[in-house]
Amino acid sequence: MASPFDIDEIYPDDGDHELRLPRRQVGNSPQGVAVTLLADYTLRTRVSLPSAAIVALLGETGVTTAGARTAISRLARRGVLEGSRLGRRSSYRLSPAAAASLSAGAHWILTSTTSTVRWDGCWTVVAFSLPQELSTQRRALRAQLRWLGYAPLYDGLWISPRELNAPARARLEQLTLGAVTVFRGRQAPLASAIHRAPIEAWDIEAISRSYDAFLRRWTPLLPAVVSGEVDGAAAVRARTEVMDTFRRFPALDPQLPVELLPKGWLRGAAQELFAAVYDGLAAPAERHVRAVVARFADGTQPDIRAHTTADMLAGVRVEASLAERGRGGSAG
Repeated sequence: MASPFDIDEIYPDDGDHELRLPRRQVGNSPQGVAVTLLADYTLRTRVSLPSAAIVALLGETGVTTAGARTAISRLARRGVLEGSRLGRRSSYRLSPAAAASLSAGAHWILTSTTSTVRWDGCWTVVAFSLPQELSTQRRALRAQLRWLGYAPLYDGLWISPRELNAPARARLEQLTLGAVTVFRGRQAPLASAIHRAPIEAWDIEAISRSYDAFLRRWTPLLPAVVSGEVDGAAAVRARTEVMDTFRRFPALDPQLPVELLPKGWLRGAAQELFAAVYDGLAAPAERHVRAVVARFADGTQPDIRAHTTADMLAGVRVEASLAERGRGGSAG
């Protein structure tokens, strides 16, 4: 199995929709960082930010000016960003479709790692068969299943311990065009020599190592976060990195039943650490983003608000008045 952090589809992508959120890569891609930055500070208000400010913020993460401009242009072509001009200044904001998808993804990131729903001992099985000429649809289906928390037990047979809920059902019905069958039931016991447990669809050891690496990376920083020592661009960089890392866990460990996992599973500890770092850096990171944007905003101040874990759980409801003020490249 490849490294769990090679999973590149973090948000839903139906393969046909005009909105194309960037694929997640190992490390930070300019497009991925741009989406994270805009979601972290403008998702609730969808205000427009001057493109020069976005370029400057990306520059602080190591993205070159040319790379930042290319990322913005590609995101606009994908339908993730909406562009506007006011005089000589160009501005961009998240499109409604992107904001909705990012909000759903943010909610999924936390609920997938905090749910306390007891497992009923049953598995949902999705079996599909698509001809070779539908390779694009097959890739989209696999990405969708991964996003929904499924893993491949065999080729063309994906499983999840959770029931197929209404949103998941709707997505599969739109995508598969009758090429899929869904079952739910208990596993029948077989002789141990031929038995393969459904939980083996996930690489439990690799997931455990990933949780451990996350804790080792971020635990030493927590005292500095709590004491307010992490500020300015460093706060924004750390917040972006911890989000880009933690958001991968729900695809790796989508509410796997604790009954089937080793004792001392680190899911809860990782979630608590993520919340402490992400929320603890919200205020200093927001101040810095506001300061950078102010340099390019012609005396106006967009309504920048740091997105928190509470917002992720609540979901985003864009305020009409704030969205309206964000139009036309205005300050919001």
